[in-house]
Amino acid sequence: MMLIRTRVRPSAIHGMGLFAVEPVPRGTPIWRFQPGFDRELTLADFQSLPPIIQEHVRWFAFLDPQTHRFVLGGDHSCFMNHSAEPNTGAPSDAVPPIATVAMRDIAAGEEITCNYDTFDAESGRKLGK
Repeated sequence: MMLIRTRVRPSAIHGMGLFAVEPVPRGTPIWRFQPGFDRELTLADFQSLPPIIQEHVRWFAFLDPQTHRFVLGGDHSCFMNHSAEPNTGAPSDAVPPIATVAMRDIAAGEEITCNYDTFDAESGRKLGK
């Protein structure tokens, strides 16, 4: 669940992106898993879905490398694009449940980015690696 106000609009990085509506100070919590709003799917849950829905989940969710579960956000968090130098991420001392934070100040209107490689076991497939 996004913890800040955002908007989806065209991105210079890829397709559509997620943008901050207001300035976000460094250290501000950006996203956290919210049970009942966000969804976690086991591999068995995923495999029981029709192929068209599996395709949707593979594109819009991330595969947690520790739990081996797909995490599907209930909001526009799925529009966060990848950056090798993201402005959001998990603090190095974070313990579950992890909330990602602003790694630096983010300006109003700036695209919010994350590094897929740090949390998505399928980042290589999504990034064409």
